[in-house]
Amino acid sequence: MTRTIAALLVAALAVTGCARIRDSKINPFNWFGGSKEEVVQVVDGVPLDPRPLVQEVTRLEVARQPGGAIVTAAGVPPTQGWWDAALVPDGDGSVKDGILTYRFVVNAPLELRRTSTPQSREVTAAVYLSDIRLQEVSKIVVLGASNSRSTSR
Repeated sequence: MTRTIAALLVAALAVTGCARIRDSKINPFNWFGGSKEEVVQVVDGVPLDPRPLVQEVTRLEVARQPGGAIVTAAGVPPTQGWWDAALVPDGDGSVKDGILTYRFVVNAPLELRRTSTPQSREVTAAVYLSDIRLQEVSKIVVLGASNSRSTSR
């Protein structure tokens, strides 16, 4: 009987300590904090990405992978310090006449930066496309501000 009471007392003390651990920084579920609401501009049900297009798209590659392909694009912005590059589907992201189009967008630097060499300014972005998505695609186009690049099957 004393063992049962002792076990219940130990279990009760252990459970009361869980509330402190749940709210502490030791708990890995608290490391990233809560979510935040962001306002995006929407036109015809499609959110608009506020980032500008990269100045020039310099390279476009499609590398086959198990179950699909990775589309990688490189671009050169006007100065150093551009960040958060991404390939964003153009329009609603649907394939039109076998053509899948992406916009190569980047965030501008927070302060003025040097121009330097094109190699030091290059940014890269990639997106994975599954085999199912690629079935109806015959051409992939990546848009920049001054040019675009495409690759076909």
